[in-house]
Amino acid sequence: MSSGTADARAAGLPGVSPAAAGVIHPRWVRITHWINVIAMFVMITSGWRIYDASPLFRFTFPPVITIGDGLDGLSGALLWHFAAMWLLVVNGITYVTLGILSGRFRRKLLPIRPAEVVRDLHAALTGKLSHDDLSVYNAVQRLLYAGVIAAGIVIVLSGISIWKPVQLQEFTAVFGGYNAARFVHFFAMAAIVGFLLVHVTLAVLVPRSLRAMILGR
Repeated sequence: MSSGTADARAAGLPGVSPAAAGVIHPRWVRITHWINVIAMFVMITSGWRIYDASPLFRFTFPPVITIGDGLDGLSGALLWHFAAMWLLVVNGITYVTLGILSGRFRRKLLPIRPAEVVRDLHAALTGKLSHDDLSVYNAVQRLLYAGVIAAGIVIVLSGISIWKPVQLQEFTAVFGGYNAARFVHFFAMAAIVGFLLVHVTLAVLVPRSLRAMILGR
C-alpha cells in the first residue's frame, strides 16, 4: 500500500474506508467535532444572554453561565453569537458534506429502526448496553446523532429568520413569523443542550470514546 493511500484512509476521505486503517474517527471528523464544541459553547452561552434580554418564559439564565458583556448587556452577546454562528455554519457544511461523500453517514447512522431504538434504550437504562466496539453506533446513538444534526440545521435557519425578519420575511413566515421562530429557535437549542448532556455523560462513563475522538483510534 502506498503512503498516499494510507494517509487518505487515515483522513477518512471519500471512497476510502477508514476502518481498513483501524481508524474509529477519521481526522476530518475529529477536527470538525472540536471546532463544533467551541462554536456551540459560544453560541449557547451568548444565546442565553440574548434570551435574558427578552425572555420567552418566566425564567432567565444566571449571568455567570452566559457570555457577552456590553453597555446594554446585549451588544457583546450578539457579536459573540453571530461570530459563532458563521463558524458553526461553515463547520457544519463541511461536516455534512464530507459525511455524505465519504459514506460515513450511511454506514454510521442508517438504518434507524424503532424496534432497535427501544431495545437499545432498554439495554442502556438497565446497564446492559455494550460499548466494546466504538466503531459501531447502537440504535439510540444513531437516532441521537441524526436528531442533533437536524436540530443544528433548524437552529441555524430559525436564527437567520430572527436575525433578518423584515428582509427575509418570506423565510421567517415558514416558521410561523418572528415570535414563533423564537420559540422554534429556543426549543432547538434545548434539544441540542439535552443531547450534549447525554453526550458528555457517556464520554465520562466510557472514557475510551473520548480518547478515540482525540486520537482517532
